[in-house]
Amino acid sequence: MKNLVYMFLSLLSLTTVAQKVVELPMASTKIVVKIAFENGSMSDPVGKEGLTNLTAAVLTETGSDQYTKSEIDDLLYPMAAQYRAFTDKEMTTFTFEVHKDFLNEFYTIFRSLLLNPSFAERDFSRVKSNTEVYVKEVIKASSDEDFSKMALESRLFAGTRYAHMKRGSINGLANITREDVVNHYKAFFTRNNVTIGIAGDYPATFLETLKADINSLPDTQPEVPELGEVPMPDGIQVQLVTKPDNLGTAIFTGYPISINRASADWPAMLVVNSYLGEHRKSYSKLYQLIRETRSMNYGDYTYIEWYEAGGSNQLPLTGFPRSQNYLAIWIRPVQTAYSLKSQYPELGDIKIGHAHFAMRMALNEIDRVKSEGLTSEEFELTRQFLRSYMKLYIQSPERQLGFLMDSQFYGMENYIAEMDAKLASLTLEEVNAAAAKYLQTENMYITMITDTNEAEPLKKSLMTNAPSPMSYSNIIRESLPESVFEADKKVEAYPMNVKKVAIEAPASLFVD
Repeated sequence: MKNLVYMFLSLLSLTTVAQKVVELPMASTKIVVKIAFENGSMSDPVGKEGLTNLTAAVLTETGSDQYTKSEIDDLLYPMAAQYRAFTDKEMTTFTFEVHKDFLNEFYTIFRSLLLNPSFAERDFSRVKSNTEVYVKEVIKASSDEDFSKMALESRLFAGTRYAHMKRGSINGLANITREDVVNHYKAFFTRNNVTIGIAGDYPATFLETLKADINSLPDTQPEVPELGEVPMPDGIQVQLVTKPDNLGTAIFTGYPISINRASADWPAMLVVNSYLGEHRKSYSKLYQLIRETRSMNYGDYTYIEWYEAGGSNQLPLTGFPRSQNYLAIWIRPVQTAYSLKSQYPELGDIKIGHAHFAMRMALNEIDRVKSEGLTSEEFELTRQFLRSYMKLYIQSPERQLGFLMDSQFYGMENYIAEMDAKLASLTLEEVNAAAAKYLQTENMYITMITDTNEAEPLKKSLMTNAPSPMSYSNIIRESLPESVFEADKKVEAYPMNVKKVAIEAPASLFVD
């Protein structure tokens, strides 16, 4: 009866405010709701970097005017329900998933949390402390791959609202108070910058209730700042971040590109990107050259848009749409000299590991594709792969709903369906024209997380364009055909347009 009363009152309060609603009715017993706010880390005030993410994170880790966080956890446990938030540069999304039999019971709890979060001081302090530890220590110690990506973005987007990590900076987080979180929630999580998404076998009355409740959020218009211009770097600028006794060098590169999912050239660049380095796929060219043939590392991929949590996800997540993209190369850690010398006595005299050679091999192949393009066979195989593979992106209701909502960000109806249709009519000439237009190797940022003792020799090698012969152990060398060594001789002298190499300590990053 209580649920029916509040649903009736909510319907009475429904106003005529226009809302963006994405509906996905289907015969599924799980109800999925996404509430996406056009409010990401771009909205963080200068000097309080991380405020948007912290606000969303505290909301999911606090109580409401009716329940404490502990009480909420106890109530949800028998329902097997869940809710979460994630923040990116331009979007913050709250998602809940619950069996339809518990929908009203669960929503009573979630509604109180969304509309009247307590932001209890103890919850705020706990979440803030954990976030500060992540920015100060965890990101720099737990994964060199993620570390390289965040460091790269801070340079590529320097001077813009994308520059800082979504979780914030050391000084920015230190400046944030509980009052800041409360005020940011009221000013930026409003009825005027939200999209509602719902999937499953949900009652129509529930959707009307949800819309009415969202309409009761503050009626303010969030003032989201402009991104700012993202200029092309001047030449190749390398950042070497040093860590003692590092066994591998994690490499991430990037330069800005002017297209997104709605652009005419996007389908063609999907093919180019997939051919060069489809995420976690062994058929791609860089993977075959660097890992499969030469056993240098775990994987080598390229990207034309941000790929969240690539180390743990085979398929792309949703909720991370961006208006500014960059073309990236991810070379998963290659061995340092320290690592190679400790394993193979025959390599005892080397000064640098595989980083310079691997980077040259990737750029050499990108140059080749830019100038030569794909063959008809390569184009057809890659196109057919993508048309099948992209359908795997939407295997669950939650994924289907997420991709539909991301489509709205780009002014599209259904990204997956539209890409399939455009890939079907794509031509080889269009793909090779896009490769020639957007691929380049002269100007980019490169971040390498490497061994402290390798930094100076690697810097010298990069700045002087010194030959960087591939260092094979005897057991690997004996297994390779002569054609590989012939190709290596060309790659080891590939000219890189390196203009600057800076050596930095981890402690200097993510401060402001």
